[in-house]
Amino acid sequence: MTETRDDTVNWLTQEAYQRLKGELDYLSGPGRVEIAKKIEAAREEGDLRENGGYHAAKDQQGMQEARIVQLTHILENAKVGEPPRTEGVVGPGMTVTVRFEGDEDEVTFLLASREESGTPIDVYSPRSPLGSAISGKKVGEMATYTLPNGRSATVEILEAVPYVGM
Repeated sequence: MTETRDDTVNWLTQEAYQRLKGELDYLSGPGRVEIAKKIEAAREEGDLRENGGYHAAKDQQGMQEARIVQLTHILENAKVGEPPRTEGVVGPGMTVTVRFEGDEDEVTFLLASREESGTPIDVYSPRSPLGSAISGKKVGEMATYTLPNGRSATVEILEAVPYVGM
């Protein structure tokens, strides 16, 4: 059976989708009203060039608008449910255990979108250097990737099983 993966899709659980949708609804509705009131109140204080409250409120507005754009993009490109998974093959939605070459310690994490960060297990993005290096690999295979400092690291895939929650 051939499995296709689309790296542009954000797979989200129903819970994560609802949480992000709620945040977007708040920010684009009541959140915008609140920040507009802060800006107006600060504007009424006088000279805008020396008004720290005004500039802080405008900065907050900019960050809020950026988050609205980010959430909109995530939700527009999200699929709710579970990605196609094959036990023993690393991919989104899998709990993965790896061992770094030259080290006996094992590391277990969920390979998933950052928006799933509410899980009780560490979450690594499939787009991260480690995540992209191990995606599609099978248990027993090795993967090498480049660290931020320019060095490379090699891991052995010890386990890849569907995440079932904890």
